[in-house]
Amino acid sequence: MPASSWARRAARPVRGLVVLAAVTVLGLSVSVPGASAATGTGTGVVAEAFRKGPVYVDPRAQDQLPKAAADKLAAKIEDADKPVFVAVLPESADYPQASLMRDLRSLTGITGVYAVRLGTLFNAKADHQVMSPGAVANLSGAVQRADASNTEAQLNTFVDQAVQQARGHAPASWAQAGGGGFGSGGLLAGGLIAAGAAGGGYALYRRVKKRRQAERVELEALRVVVDEDITAFGEELDRLDFSPSEPGATDEMRADYGFALDAYERAKEQMAAAARPQDVRSVTAALADGRFALATLTARRTGAPLPQKRLPCFFDPRHGPSVSDVNWFPPGGGFRMVPACAEDAVRVSQGQQPMTRMVHTDAGAQPYWNAGPAYAPWAGGYFGGAGAVVGGLLAGTLLGSLLSASSAYADSGDVFSSAPDLPEGGDFSGADFSASDFSGGFGGDFGSDGGGDFGGGDWG
Repeated sequence: MPASSWARRAARPVRGLVVLAAVTVLGLSVSVPGASAATGTGTGVVAEAFRKGPVYVDPRAQDQLPKAAADKLAAKIEDADKPVFVAVLPESADYPQASLMRDLRSLTGITGVYAVRLGTLFNAKADHQVMSPGAVANLSGAVQRADASNTEAQLNTFVDQAVQQARGHAPASWAQAGGGGFGSGGLLAGGLIAAGAAGGGYALYRRVKKRRQAERVELEALRVVVDEDITAFGEELDRLDFSPSEPGATDEMRADYGFALDAYERAKEQMAAAARPQDVRSVTAALADGRFALATLTARRTGAPLPQKRLPCFFDPRHGPSVSDVNWFPPGGGFRMVPACAEDAVRVSQGQQPMTRMVHTDAGAQPYWNAGPAYAPWAGGYFGGAGAVVGGLLAGTLLGSLLSASSAYADSGDVFSSAPDLPEGGDFSGADFSASDFSGGFGGDFGSDGGGDFGGGDWG
């Protein structure tokens, strides 16, 4: 069982004593309802319950998921320490289908995975940084078809898979609320406020520590890849065999060479000083600029036309600037035009596999575009100047799913600049989230695009 779960459970008896003391001293009447016993209805009530615990059952839907089953489901989510929210609701005007998922996410204000059983219908949505739209859609469709007639089985099947795939941590507010939540009178008690502050302080410390540990692991993985890039660029400089004083050298050649040397030194210094994964972006940006300077220098020395400023080779940025676009498709994907170096362009045109950049992952060596969002800073330095284009090139890949959420990065033309600062799963973000994650029609089917709201015909 995760340490965070032990911490929450160990804290509950203490909170209970604080509540009892507050009631005794202040004469307050405190109710401690379970999620399924909450009074009132509507999305606001559900959202308030979600801030206190992972499962809410509308009183009118208790026959679908009895309290004992709801408590077990909540314990499963809490033990996994994941931001997964589940609601069981009746079909009612209190829950407008067309906007229900978006409204729940807005009012709850926490990044996570949201699953709703509405009468006999089911749907789920998630913030893209917690679970990709495709994963949510595929999982939703699977449980809808397999367990449509059994609410408890359906929700347990969904949660079993969601807690394994969701990124992030349980909201700190769950620990403060003790998993169920206190009545409004209890929240006025001084003892409860003190206990909540203490719980919140510990949860914040745990979250910051966990994030820093994850960043250290990601940075070390990126360091291996970037060090290989820097070494490869240094070897290119050695093979160049250029001397600024050689016969025929011009001021333009010397400027290109000096720029390439500066980029090499800058990349080494910045990588040595990198403290977070996003610091890698400036390193690979320097390498891309340095390689373009080398390509320009080579053209000047040979009398060839000067190269155009283009994106690096899509298949491996170490190949240098691309020279053309080729029609290519990744395994399981569709055709798309991608920038390629001369050698890879020939390989693709002859039906051969390009020389793809492979990186290490827990699942073994993978192309960088299938290695997940941890490689976004690395790719951002090479391709960040054309983020929207690269997002299209990588459509259907793990890295592409991060880049395709353009609204999450709308404050900048560079899709990578704000990616590392997105709220993690379980973080409070209020109504600041990508609306596309919680909307879009799917016409009665869970499509691969992950779309689907509660509009007419959307419920299977």
